[in-house]
Amino acid sequence: MSSGYIRPLEELRRSDAAAFGGKSANLGELLSAGIPVPAGFAVSAGAFRDFVAATGLGGAIERAMARAASGTVEDGAAASKAIGEAMRFAPLPEAVRDELEERYLELARETGTPEPAVAVRSSALGEDGEEATFAGQQESFLWVRGLEHVCDAVRDCWASLYTPRAISYRAARGAGGEEPAMGVTVQAMVDAEVSGVLFTCNPVSGDPSMVAIEASWGLGIAVVGGETTPDDFLVSKVTGEVVRRTVNAKEVEYVPDAAGRGTLRIEVPDGRRGEACLHEEHLTALVDLARRVERHYGSHQDVEWALARGRRLPDALAVLQARPVTAVPERTSKLSGSALSLVLSTFGAPSPKDERG
Repeated sequence: MSSGYIRPLEELRRSDAAAFGGKSANLGELLSAGIPVPAGFAVSAGAFRDFVAATGLGGAIERAMARAASGTVEDGAAASKAIGEAMRFAPLPEAVRDELEERYLELARETGTPEPAVAVRSSALGEDGEEATFAGQQESFLWVRGLEHVCDAVRDCWASLYTPRAISYRAARGAGGEEPAMGVTVQAMVDAEVSGVLFTCNPVSGDPSMVAIEASWGLGIAVVGGETTPDDFLVSKVTGEVVRRTVNAKEVEYVPDAAGRGTLRIEVPDGRRGEACLHEEHLTALVDLARRVERHYGSHQDVEWALARGRRLPDALAVLQARPVTAVPERTSKLSGSALSLVLSTFGAPSPKDERG
């Protein structure tokens, strides 16, 4: 019998963010609007809280965090290590594990794969909200296969609430009161030939008539980690005209490991490095997607997307995440394409392990 720890993404709405985190809630919201989102399910923050209670980890976390309160880098790192090790060796509550197994088997039936590859992504409470974003402060894991590995990845996402970066981030924001909690998103992986991000406005100038798009080969890990410079496009939302097109040399990409789990970093062949990874039909589809997402939310959105390898539009396009653009500058008369990557990091680009594919 289900304990209510896990729900299919399509059942979630924005109002569920307090229980399942912003990432999961927004994916459910997108599905309700008919936006193409990979199938999956969401683990509630209640599962995390019960995990901490059932394993008696609360005391260990409290002691470690008291040490981290000194504010030194060394004490923060020591606290993070102690909490992470304690969590990774603690067993999942039986009810949580049973429900994870049930939902993973459902996803296997839905995808027609005995052990589907999934992305296991953190969905922290307070993440992707209107006022603040924790995006990028916790971890996500790609190409995870098999129930045991999914359980491990869920536990690792929970542990990432207490990375040195996450501890410092909350301390800098003055986060207090209720203890932090973590939801987790589990989704079928997209074998991304191209992946990227779009803004439903120009995030540099604030121009609402433009869609800003960045894209690169493979999964987005190389872009987030600063290992490659993506192609950059600025497209009119009104006319579809490409106002700016900057094609960069994309030297590396991340692809699925042939063994079936994890990813590989490979060099892009010379002839493909300087090739634009998006063509007119892709830009048209992405601008249409930007309009649909913005119309549904009624506000500017930062959208992660991927184009699946071996598929044609419209089936190839999948949305991996959407969150509000929390700070749009006043419009200016000048546009600065080279500033887009800086803006992405300002708006909370995910960590190098996070998925953009």
